[in-house]
Amino acid sequence: MLPDREILALHRAVTAIRSVSGEEAGLADFLGDLLRRNGVAVTRLGASLLATLGEGPVLLFDTHLDTVPPVPGWTRDPWEVVSIDGRVHGLGSNDAKASVAAMTAAFLAFREADLPFTLALALVEQEETRGTGTQAVLAELAARGTPPVAAVVGEPTGLDLAVAQKGLMVLELVARGDSCHAANAAALGAANAARRLAHDLVALERVDLGDPHPRLGRVTLEPTQLRAGTARNVVPGEATAVLDARTTPALHGRALVERVERVVEGEVRVLSERLRPRETAEGEPLVEAAREARPEARLFGSATLSDMVFLEGIPAVKCGPGRSERSHTPDEFVLESEILEGARFYARLVRAWAGRLVAEAVA
Repeated sequence: MLPDREILALHRAVTAIRSVSGEEAGLADFLGDLLRRNGVAVTRLGASLLATLGEGPVLLFDTHLDTVPPVPGWTRDPWEVVSIDGRVHGLGSNDAKASVAAMTAAFLAFREADLPFTLALALVEQEETRGTGTQAVLAELAARGTPPVAAVVGEPTGLDLAVAQKGLMVLELVARGDSCHAANAAALGAANAARRLAHDLVALERVDLGDPHPRLGRVTLEPTQLRAGTARNVVPGEATAVLDARTTPALHGRALVERVERVVEGEVRVLSERLRPRETAEGEPLVEAAREARPEARLFGSATLSDMVFLEGIPAVKCGPGRSERSHTPDEFVLESEILEGARFYARLVRAWAGRLVAEAVA
C-alpha cells in the first residue's frame, strides 16, 4: 500500500483537477500516466480508464471521475483544495474523488502480487449525467470475453455496504381540456386542463405502491415539474406533470404505470424506465468478503442512483469513503481519515476475495 501521505497527496491532486461531467479528459490523462508509471497496462475509453492486474475471473472496482458543477453557496474556490484540521475541502473531494484515490491506492498495492483473479479498476466519465463511462467499460470487458463476476462501486457510503439500490422511472401525467378565451370558459362549459391535472395530482396519493422493501423502503412517486397554459387569458387545453418514481425490485415498469392509471383520469406516459433497481443477496460471496474486510459495516439499501444500475446480473455492492449527505453541497469536504480507511478497506476486500477463490479451488 502507498504510504498514507502519498494517498492523501493523490487525493488532493485529483480533487484539484477540474472534472465537471463532460470535462474529465485532463483528470483521465493524469491518472492514466500515474498507472502507467507504476507498470500497469491502461485502456483509454473516451475519458474513462480501464486497468487490470492478474488473470482469471474479474472483480471490478468502479468509481467516477466527474463532478457536478459547483452549487450556489460556496465560500471558497471549489477547485482550490484546502486541508483544515483533517478535513479536505474541494469540489468532488467527497463524491467521488475520495473513492478514486482510495481505489487507485488499493489497486496499486497489488501490482506485483500473484492474484488468483483479475482485479480491474474502472475510473469512469459522466456518472453524474449519462453513465456512459461504466457502460463503455462493461462493453470492453464483454468484448474481451471477461465480464465481471462481481463489482464494487465507489461512492460515499461511510464504508457501509449498499446491497440494494432504488431504480428510477420518469413518468408524465397528461390532462386535456378545451382551449378558449378565459372570459368565455364558464359560458361555454369548457374543461380546464389545469384543473383536471390538479385533481389527478391529488389522486396520486391513492396509488397503491405496495409493501415496503426490506432494505429500500417504499416506492416513492413525486410530481416535480408542472406545465400548463400558453397565455394569461387562455384556458389551457393541455396540462402536464413530470413524476419522479423511485422504485424497488418488486415494483418497476408496466406494473407501476398500471397502478397510476387506476386512480387518474389523464394519460400516463413513460419518459424513462431504463434505470432499474438492483439488489445483491446477502449470502453472495462478494458481500461475505466485504463483511470479512469490514465486520462493522452496516448493510443497507440506497435511495440514490449510481453506476450500480448498469451491473445487471452482476453481484455488486456500493461502498466508499465519505458521506452521501455531503455530496453536491457547498464547501464539500471529506475527512483524511475516511480516505485512508477507504484504501485499507478496499485492499482487505481484495485479500478476502482472493482467499475465498483459493479456498474454493482447494475444495
